[in-house]
Amino acid sequence: MRTALKSTILLVTVLSLVMLSGCTDWKKKYNALNVEHQNLKGLLDRERAEKGQLAEQYSLSQQTIEDLQRQIAEQKKTPAQATGFDGYDVSFDAAAGTITVTLPDAILFASGKASLKSTTNNNLDQIVSVLKSKYPGKQIDVVGHTDTDPIQKSKWQDNWQLSSERALAVVRYLMDRGIGDDKIRAVGCGPARAVASNDNAAGKAKNRRVEIVVRIKN
Repeated sequence: MRTALKSTILLVTVLSLVMLSGCTDWKKKYNALNVEHQNLKGLLDRERAEKGQLAEQYSLSQQTIEDLQRQIAEQKKTPAQATGFDGYDVSFDAAAGTITVTLPDAILFASGKASLKSTTNNNLDQIVSVLKSKYPGKQIDVVGHTDTDPIQKSKWQDNWQLSSERALAVVRYLMDRGIGDDKIRAVGCGPARAVASNDNAAGKAKNRRVEIVVRIKN
């Protein structure tokens, strides 16, 4: 009798432990699933917020492009006047959503050099002012170009290196004046994207340039 009672008590105890263990496992699984659910919910909320921000940015970009188009077409403003870069050689590409300010190399650099002239500070400071006031947060490409004349008596290996170093010099200047390093990049094109003939001095002068490209559509 006592043996049977002991066996019954032992069985009940074992079953209770099994049930308690099972409850603990289910609770752990529930907590783990709940944490996973909250993480996924957080990711979804962030994704929705990011999509909302992108949609807002796109809308503002389109408004800027349409406003520039309207000023140029209806108000007969030049691209330089409409974009705010008055006094500079400026082109506006509505389809690409870009503004390109072209600076001849002669006002920025001495021949064969990649160090900015001190006299160019005013020009670049004016450009920085417009970038900050009218196009904050926009991606900016600084693109260096050269003519086809081979490099002579210079530390540069070729025109590609010279154009890249010149672009970098302008980028560093803009960053020193507060343009974020995450919003700007330097590109060297050497002689590859000529805008005029390299068969004469006038054409070569046009090809030696630095372009500051503002990308309205980030």
